[in-house]
Amino acid sequence: MRAFDFYSPVGLPEALGLLAELGSEAAPLAGGSDLLLRMKAGDQTPRAVVSLRRVEELEGISFDAQLGLRLGARLTLRDLTRSPLVLEHYPVLARAAAAMASEQVRSFATVGGNLVNAAPSADLAPPLLVLGAEVRLASLSGERQVPLERFFLGPGSCVRKPDELLVEILVPPPDGSAVYLKHAPRAYMDIAVVGVAIGRGRANGNGRSICIALGAVAPIPMLARRAAGALNGARLRPAEVERAAEIAAEECSPIDDVRASAAYRRRIVSVLVRRGLEAVSAGETA
Repeated sequence: MRAFDFYSPVGLPEALGLLAELGSEAAPLAGGSDLLLRMKAGDQTPRAVVSLRRVEELEGISFDAQLGLRLGARLTLRDLTRSPLVLEHYPVLARAAAAMASEQVRSFATVGGNLVNAAPSADLAPPLLVLGAEVRLASLSGERQVPLERFFLGPGSCVRKPDELLVEILVPPPDGSAVYLKHAPRAYMDIAVVGVAIGRGRANGNGRSICIALGAVAPIPMLARRAAGALNGARLRPAEVERAAEIAAEECSPIDDVRASAAYRRRIVSVLVRRGLEAVSAGETA
């Protein structure tokens, strides 16, 4: 590992000041479950590492019935799985986090890191997409909120600028049910070969809205808009469900790699979308 300078700012203003000064030569460090591995492998060689451990503004979790859920970017996956607020109002997030890594890794890996790393297989991205989440980014020059569907740019790339920090994730009040289904060689420890989240809104004058998000089958976590559009306003009868599953498999753009072929991934997308639609139709949340 190449030598680097280490900074441990106290509070958000000091952290943002360091990022403004150091720019792209600095790497923010939250949990480090991804950054440290890349640094050890030589894939990332920052001149400086800025620890966020003492930046209290990035911590915490809160819920308001009118505003929804706030997740501090430095919230650990372990805390997400155990939060009574999340378990009661957004169980899909707790269960998605519980399927990631091991209990030891979840104790320091963070919610913000899972998103900023911008891995196509990020497990939290599909459920947060169907929940309509936004992220708040801050720099010395100001703040901005970005819908999560516009946050990812490509594998390992997102809209965060070098002088910005992801401060929090904002999720609207719960509206209906949602499930996340993950296919991987093992139930735990492995990254997703395919991840599928389904959200179903409460009934309104146009029936129930459906949202479908896919992970690990495109350069970024994606919304399957055509598949969802084929269902909105329709009852989830077997024929409609099967057709939506087929469309979702057509919409994605998976690759062949050591974990699975593109054809296999498409097949799994159709299977998981069908299972997810059947689950939300039955009123399940997972």
